[in-house]
Order: sequence, then C-alpha cells, then structure tokens
Amino acid sequence: MNATLLAAVSFQMILLALVLLVGLVFLILLFNFFTIFIRAWVSGAYVGLIELAAMRLRGVPVGLVVDNYINARKSGLDVSVDQLNVHFLAGGDVSMVVRALIAAQKAGIEAESAAQQWPRLDVIPFESEHMYMATLHRADDGHVIYVKGSVERLLDRCETVLDREGKEAPLDREAVAKAVEEMASQGLRVLAFARRRVPPDHARLSHGDVSGGLVLLGLQGMIDPPRPEAIRAVRECQNAGIEVKMITGDHQGTAAAIARQLGLRGGQGSDGQPVAFTGQQLEQIPDDRLPAEAERAAVFARVAPEQKLRLVRALQTRGHVVAMTGDGVNDAPALKQADIGVAMGITGTEVAKGAADMILTDDNFASIEAAVEEGRNVFDNLTKFITWTMPTNGGEGLIILLSVFLGLTLPVLPVQLLWVNMSTSLLLGLMLVFEPKEAGIMARPPRDPAQPILTRLLVLRIVLVSLFITAGALALFEWELFLGAGDAQARTVVVNVIVVVEAFYLLNCRSLSRPVFALGAFSNPWVVGGIAAMVAAQLLFTYAPFMHALFHSAPIRGVTWVKIIGVGMLAFATVEFKKWRESRRQAVAAKA
Repeated sequence: MNATLLAAVSFQMILLALVLLVGLVFLILLFNFFTIFIRAWVSGAYVGLIELAAMRLRGVPVGLVVDNYINARKSGLDVSVDQLNVHFLAGGDVSMVVRALIAAQKAGIEAESAAQQWPRLDVIPFESEHMYMATLHRADDGHVIYVKGSVERLLDRCETVLDREGKEAPLDREAVAKAVEEMASQGLRVLAFARRRVPPDHARLSHGDVSGGLVLLGLQGMIDPPRPEAIRAVRECQNAGIEVKMITGDHQGTAAAIARQLGLRGGQGSDGQPVAFTGQQLEQIPDDRLPAEAERAAVFARVAPEQKLRLVRALQTRGHVVAMTGDGVNDAPALKQADIGVAMGITGTEVAKGAADMILTDDNFASIEAAVEEGRNVFDNLTKFITWTMPTNGGEGLIILLSVFLGLTLPVLPVQLLWVNMSTSLLLGLMLVFEPKEAGIMARPPRDPAQPILTRLLVLRIVLVSLFITAGALALFEWELFLGAGDAQARTVVVNVIVVVEAFYLLNCRSLSRPVFALGAFSNPWVVGGIAAMVAAQLLFTYAPFMHALFHSAPIRGVTWVKIIGVGMLAFATVEFKKWRESRRQAVAAKA
C-alpha cells in the first residue's frame, strides 16, 4: 500500500515536470518568433507572426531571411521579405541572392526591368557536381545563354573574352588566372560569368549547350568574411584538442585566405599559407599516403562530394573521431561514414539530414562548438550523478549483507530503503543535472572513447564512500541499541546516516577533481535548495506521526544528530583530501 502510494506520487511529479518542460519549450519558441517579428518591423519588413509561422512550417529559416532583408535595406536595395522567401524555396542561397542584387544595383541594373527585358525561358540549377548555373533568356536578336560558376569550370569552356568596348577578343587564360589568384588571396569568392548566343528556336537547356563556345564576360569577387563567432569557435575547438579542417567548393587561394583568417592550424607551404589541396591534387595522392596528408592539411578546395568520403576514411584510419558537415545529396555517404555526421538544417537536403546524426538548425559552425561544450558538461554531470548514486546502492547492499552474515537485527526495512532511494534521487541527485559548466571545460583534451565512464580513481572513491555509509550506519545502529533505543529508533538513525552522508557527498561530487570550496557556495543554487528540502523531508520522516505509520520510523534524541552529522563530515573531509592529493600528484607529473 505504501509503495503504491509513493509510486502514484512519483508518477504525478514526473507528469508535472513534463508539462512544465513542454510549456518552457513553447515559451522559448514564442519568444524567438516575437524577437524576429520586432526586428522585422523595426527594419521596415511588415510581416505578421502568423506569416512568420507559416514560413517556418514550410522550412524557411525566418531569422536568416529577415537578417538578409535588413542587410539589403541597409545597402539601399529595394527588396521584400516575400522575394527572398521565394528565392529560398526555389533552392537559392539567400545571402548570395542579396549580394548579387546589391552588385547589380551598383552597376545600374534593376532586377525587375532586366527580368522583363530578357525573360528567362529555362534554367540549369547549380549543382556541386558541375559547379555552375546556366539560364536561357529571350533577347531582341535571338536567345542567349548566361552561365555563372567556378572559374576552373568555365574558363576551359570559353573561347573568347568581351573587351572594354563590348567586342569579342582572344582569351588570355594566364591573365585571367593571375587576376583570379590576386582576388582569391584577398579572401574573395570569385565567380566567372560567360554567355553564348543561340538561335531563337532554342527553347531548352542542356549541359551540352554550355560545354564550349562561351564568351567570358568577366569575374566578380564577393567578400564573405568569417563571422566573429566562427573565429572564436575555431579557437575554442583547437583549445579543446579538436582540429578543424575546411572542405569547400571555393577557389584554393580563397580557401587558404579564409583559413588564415579563421586561424586554422596545419602545415604551411612555402608561401606561408596553410597547406591546401584541391580535388585534382587529392586524386593524385595514393591511399597509403592520404592519411598523413589529410592530417597535415587544413584546407581542401574544389573537392567533389565523393572525395569527402575518402578524407573521412583516411582520418579514421589514424584513430581520429571524425565529424563531417554536409548539405547535398552526394554528401550522404560521407555523413554516414563519419563518426558524427552533421547536416545543415537550413540549406541541407532531406537526404543529407536523413544520413546525418545531427542537424545544425542555424547552419552556424559556432553551434557545433557550443554543442561540444554542452555535451562535455552533460557527460560531466552524468558521471557526477553515477559517482554520487552508486555508494547509496553499495552501502545499502553491504548493510543488509553484513547484518545477515553477522546475525544482527535487520538495520533497515525495505520500505525505508524505498524512501531513501526515492527521496535522495529526487531531492539530491537530480540537482547535479543543473550543475554549471566547470571552468576550463574546453581546455581539456578529448576523452578516449575506449575509456570507461567510471575510472579506477572514481571506482575507488565509490567503494570508500560505500564503506563509510556501511560502517557509520552499523556502528550507530548497534550503539543506539546498546543505549537502550528501540529497533524503530535505531533504524531511523541508519536511514539518517545514509541520507546525511549522501548529502555531504553530493557537495563532493559537484566537481570530481576540484575542491568544492573553489566552486562557490551558490554557483548551483539547486544543490542548496535540494539539501534544504532533504533536511526538511528527513525531519518529517523522523518526527511526523504519519511518517512513522508509513515507514515505521521513530523520533531520535538531539545528541544522536551530532553523531550522524559527524559521520557525514568525516566522509566529506576524506573525499576532499583525496581530491586534493590527486590534484597535487597530477600537477607534479605535469611539471615533470
């Protein structure tokens, strides 16, 4: 009956916690939408909350669209949120669309009038496999194909170049390559533009139409500097022992310049730039040499999706845990092969998301660093909870076993053990979940995946605290019986010994290596509140008549509390001393 009542109460508390959690998530989402709504209206984008919600349901990243709208308005570009929304749903890069529209406006070209004068008839969308996009337009003197894409893909397809007078002239490939290198060294993303005139009856586009005979119109350099949070995130990852490598479709020189701005580490070439390999160079590296070269290089440019899979396997052969990001359909094999596949939530395809282990909802590298930091904290807190809860079970088991083997009166009843396990887990152990990140959490080297959760040091600590609980409980139990106390009073003392030692040990477990006094008494107020609630619960357990009826407890003398607290303080001081001695040993070893 008592167990059924406690189980029902526990179920109600769990249900209430779930309701509160769902409500909290809803409030966070509502606050996020409201923040975007205010930013949009302040910037002149008159869009309603319902419209924002509808955009989000269709998979549109409303924050990204609004941010690019604000940037466009700052540049004097007359564009609406609806237009950017349409570009995204059509598979376009919203940021790139805004930059292209701004560049056209600076050149005196209005997008709407250009679209009316040269209506689009067909399109070949951009694909990483081809690295270009082509459109077919109706012109006054026939039809014309316009192509934009990587310089390497378009330059080989061009036969002539448009000079300053607008006339076709012989193409100087070396001069173009030199101009591209100069722009790329400044960190500019370089696009080549070309065209080809076709007869008026040419109504459909195919890749064969742009395989040759193109006229190079020019180059465009667009600056896309790394976000400050990305630079900080790369630095934090490196401090945490995580090597960051960049795989990009950009030009090799552009990629190397951006890598230098990001602070990527790796080997350096003769020019002082980070070592960068192109997809063509990777094809020439044999499999036995690729792992070493992949470790040495920080940048891989113009890499085909299938080469990402080869890079992942090469790094895994060196014993590395590899996380790979990707967004395209062809990235799926590499995402599947990687230990942690990360798909882009905004620009990623459904195939990439299905193959990934994690989806990056904001397409921001800083979120990966934040996830690593949060993951380390979750793992730390999980280890702390396991280290804390094991002595309870160990101590209780030893108390029962020794009492049976020694022929003693049973020191604790099953219903009392149920009370201890439920109350301490809820009021004490659960508080470790809210323990904040420890200082230097991102300055630690990565943990060996083969290492067990409980190290030898932690196992010894668990055994030590279990022995404290067992010895303290049995000793005070026999002592109380010797002083003339009844079985109910002596058992109440045993229950309080277990709980008090666990409360003191909870303070030890707030950090598994640092002294508790270095953490601050109120850095985790939940622990303080949990211990206070546990004290109140134990006072009820000890002195409330209805608890006596439920758990067969009895009041104890005030002087007995001194003995109980003494056992807890002795256990606390012993664990803190062992932590101090271990930290001193590690410090001496580090200096040596």
